[in-house]
Amino acid sequence: MIRRSRPLAGLLLALAVTLLLPAAPAVAADDASIAHVESTAEGLRVLVTVPPTAQVDLAGVAASLDSQPLDATATLAESDTVVKRTTVLAIDTSDSMARQGRFEAAQAAANEFLDTVPADVEVGIVTFDGEVTTALEPTTDRGAARAVVSGLELAAGTLLYDGVRAAVDLAGADGQRSVLVLSDGADTGGAASLDDVTSEVVDTSTLVDVVSLGQEGSALEALREMSEAGNGRVVEASGDALAEAFAAEAELLASQVLVTAPLPGGFDATQATVEVTLATDSGELVASAFTRIQDASPTRAPIAAPEPAETGWEAPEWLLYAGATVFGVGILLVVALLIPRRPAPASITERLGAYTSHTGAGAGMPGGRTDAEPVLDQAKAAAEGILKRNRGLDRRLSALLAAAGSQLKPSEWLLVHLGIVFGAALLGLLLGGGGIVLTILFLALGLVVPVVYLRFQAGRRRRAFNANLPETLSLLSGGLSAGLSLAQSVDTVVREGPEPIASEFKRVLVETRIGVDLEDAFDGVAERFNSRDFAWVVMAIRIQRQVGGNLAELLTTVAGTMREREYLRRQVQTLAAEGKLSAFILSALPPVFAVYLLLTQPGFMDPMTGDPLGLAILIGATFWLGLGIFWMSRLVKVEV
Repeated sequence: MIRRSRPLAGLLLALAVTLLLPAAPAVAADDASIAHVESTAEGLRVLVTVPPTAQVDLAGVAASLDSQPLDATATLAESDTVVKRTTVLAIDTSDSMARQGRFEAAQAAANEFLDTVPADVEVGIVTFDGEVTTALEPTTDRGAARAVVSGLELAAGTLLYDGVRAAVDLAGADGQRSVLVLSDGADTGGAASLDDVTSEVVDTSTLVDVVSLGQEGSALEALREMSEAGNGRVVEASGDALAEAFAAEAELLASQVLVTAPLPGGFDATQATVEVTLATDSGELVASAFTRIQDASPTRAPIAAPEPAETGWEAPEWLLYAGATVFGVGILLVVALLIPRRPAPASITERLGAYTSHTGAGAGMPGGRTDAEPVLDQAKAAAEGILKRNRGLDRRLSALLAAAGSQLKPSEWLLVHLGIVFGAALLGLLLGGGGIVLTILFLALGLVVPVVYLRFQAGRRRRAFNANLPETLSLLSGGLSAGLSLAQSVDTVVREGPEPIASEFKRVLVETRIGVDLEDAFDGVAERFNSRDFAWVVMAIRIQRQVGGNLAELLTTVAGTMREREYLRRQVQTLAAEGKLSAFILSALPPVFAVYLLLTQPGFMDPMTGDPLGLAILIGATFWLGLGIFWMSRLVKVEV
């Protein structure tokens, strides 16, 4: 009856152990546990982790397999290298490790681990920040490991889950495998999730121990889930206690005992309960686990690559470039059509035919329309309709184009500007490989650069006008002294004066011929160039013509005053040039460098754009930079 009940008792015991004990229990400070079990042709090999302070009597070892006694022998694991032991250090190298000397403490702790760990244990190193890097393949070369540890550098990001997964993969599939994780932050997002990591740890039976630096809440809970999946533990340590924590992990490996025993005859179970009893100076230590028993250690299932999601039809690359080319050529044609063309001079017969024709201004007119002109006229009509509904925009564009000396009408300029915007957006789309950031940046440049160009041209013409104004007044004064009228003196300036004054005075003469007063035409010039100096000249001319006096002498005096003011203005500009250049460089350096980082190292700016604290810092920095630019512009601006 007793013999018949043994199988039943063994089955019940195995079931109880299955429910209560994991395959590789966590190591406690005062208990023993089975870290690894494998079976070969020579028999069973069991690695038992015992407390480092325990004095184990290797001769007093007993082992059983499903309650069947085994003829067991015990040796220190480091003295018998038949079982491969691999440990991978997964080290957090994110920027947050720079706080409170954590990174230096982590390097010192890793070196302490390398000094303490047994010589037969192969050590690998994986680092994780914004990227996961296999810094060292598992090796027993401690010099190479120390060189890797001393050369670690910090970077932005914390791909914790990807890093742990890479460490588990690096540990391999043979022998005892363990991963020691050091981290001080939560995962910032990567390819792997917490469920992916825990599933792989369970599937590969890898021991995972975690050293936590200051985590709490959900971040600490994620570390506990990973350690529980790997039958390990979480050690919460400060920077000063890191070396002790790593040394304790190494001492656990140094205190492991290898128990070997032949399998009982006829034993063919794939799973069984292994129990090892070790005698120590303070009593017996018992380690037990329900684990796999097979001819070879379980091989790791390959990680299946994720199947690509169905995204529908994708355009080939050549079609993208072909479409971009066609679009760009279309924009160039539109711009070319908008350039004013001077019609060819018509013959006398054509001009007479135009006046005698009864069909109106159609195909018989000189310089008749081409097939493309109706399309161009429709586009201009649409632009004119937009400007008619927005009179303010029409007035601003007209004033800006006149100040810049452009021959384009506001409707034509609006079409050209839209073409530049679309062309810049297309260029950004091609250069950025479809990226939205570079596309938006080039779109903004297409909106701003044409307006900046017009303002630049207007400023250059204004400066040229003011610089040549004294010589122009001297020329007018000379003509008046020679007996010419004011209108005749203006005509002299049109023929002999410098640009842009000659063209503007020509416009004055044209306006006077259609009935505009000379003073009013001069006021238009002063308004277009926003020139206070010329406005004073016009005021003097108006007063002189009303009350009388010597206009030539008056213009000579005004010209001399303007020359002195222009000399003083240039002297001030020379003295303030260094301050203006410094202000420009200091103002442009932060945004230009930020754009450079976005184009070359997008991941480096992720903490500033993906983290609330980073966004707050970015907004504050932008505010203070704008305030500094405002004050610097006020300081270097000198009114003369």
